Amino acid sequence: MLKTLRVPERLYAIAMWVVSVALAGFLIGLGSRIIADLPGVPQTLTREQLMNPAQVASARVRRDSLRHLQQDRTAEQDRERLVATAAQNSYTSARAEFDAWIATRTATTDARQDPEVLRRTRSLDTLGAAARGAQRLVERLDADLLLAAQALQAEDARDAERSAAVETQYQRALFRQELGVFGIRLAITLPLLLVAGWLVARKRKSEYWPLARGFVLFAAFTFFVELVPYLPSYGGYVRYAVGIVLTAVAARYAVRSMRQYLAQRRVTEQQSERERRDSLAFEDALKKMAVHQCPGCERQIAASPGSTATFCVFCGLRLFDACASCGTTKNAFFQFCPTCGTVTDANRTALGQSPRVTTVAQP
Repeated sequence: MLKTLRVPERLYAIAMWVVSVALAGFLIGLGSRIIADLPGVPQTLTREQLMNPAQVASARVRRDSLRHLQQDRTAEQDRERLVATAAQNSYTSARAEFDAWIATRTATTDARQDPEVLRRTRSLDTLGAAARGAQRLVERLDADLLLAAQALQAEDARDAERSAAVETQYQRALFRQELGVFGIRLAITLPLLLVAGWLVARKRKSEYWPLARGFVLFAAFTFFVELVPYLPSYGGYVRYAVGIVLTAVAARYAVRSMRQYLAQRRVTEQQSERERRDSLAFEDALKKMAVHQCPGCERQIAASPGSTATFCVFCGLRLFDACASCGTTKNAFFQFCPTCGTVTDANRTALGQSPRVTTVAQP
């Protein structure tokens, strides 16, 4: 339930902001789709694109071959390492069993001529040879992997040399690409910014300002999100140039606004006290009076101790007067007397009537 008369105005203001934000959102979505589909400078640039294609292709083939070799040798090494571990474990177990058997044997014959001893010894030799063979295979695979790693390091060194040879050319090409992307976005963004500036300067008081405000929000988003991140950083020339232009425009606008304000102040100072008071907005005047501030010059109201200032000591504006009906001292901007409710001069002025209306009795 609407409990105050000002609620509809506030709801209307909120609704107009919703309209502005919604319009800005739709425009941002449309602009993003347009920029995403723009043909122009490619977004990717690598150093390989500036190198000799034959050398790049040959180096890629060699590197791929070495990597495949590393993968194959690593897998084979893992398998052979398991075989070597199993062979070593078998030999160790058989050796421990043989040593225990020899220690507990009580034969009277020469142990070196005992057929069982010879058989077990040959079995141990066979297991040991198998373990040593598996270990040698693992070592050979280690050597192959070391050679492959060294070959890859050599390829990386040659790639670094080729990259260093085209680094200057790459930086120039990257700068041209960044400048191209920025130029495309600037060609789209600059007209939007100019239109937004014109709307802010000319249409702020228009009844269609909520729609214009939505366009201004869209232009601001386009500038800060779609343009600023793409400012080329090489040397900072473009970035500083844009900053200088924007600063000059802002300074010119500030100077013009200050000149207009000073000219308006001079015109206001030349008006009579009643003209200056009648030109002030009723609600603004009441807000300033509530904080003991003169509505005309916005200075603090000064008065003698124990008394009320009837006029502003700085600009001479009447601040308080007496009701023509009951004589109560009241705020000069009240439209009705707070004591008797009589219409005041401020109300008559707001309605376009003569400040003083004298009724003459008919005979």
